[in-house]
Amino acid sequence: RVQIEESGDSSFVTGDILSRAAVVEENMQLTQEGKSPAQYTQLLLGITKVSIWSDSFLSAASFQDTTRVLINAAVTGRVDRLYGLKENVIIGRKIPVGTGAIYPDQEVLGSEDEEL
Repeated sequence: RVQIEESGDSSFVTGDILSRAAVVEENMQLTQEGKSPAQYTQLLLGITKVSIWSDSFLSAASFQDTTRVLINAAVTGRVDRLYGLKENVIIGRKIPVGTGAIYPDQEVLGSEDEEL
């Protein structure tokens, strides 16, 4: 997780705590457009905070403060994309590993039709 220090031309607000991947992705887009990227600092979170700040509200709710996490998710209209193991186990779906892993938006390398 990272905390936004200066928002630059991004949609983030100073003080926001977000996943590093989301900030890096938006900063890359801003840089390509010639705009000012957001400045951030890396946060070191303990095990409790890491679980609660998960992108998956199901994963966060399974750890601690279940009622608060579920109410906040409902009020803000969050959608859980079920990318992780824990949230898929909670829902009762195949876990996204091995033959159960399907990522249609990712290119498969080394397909059989390809000549080497």
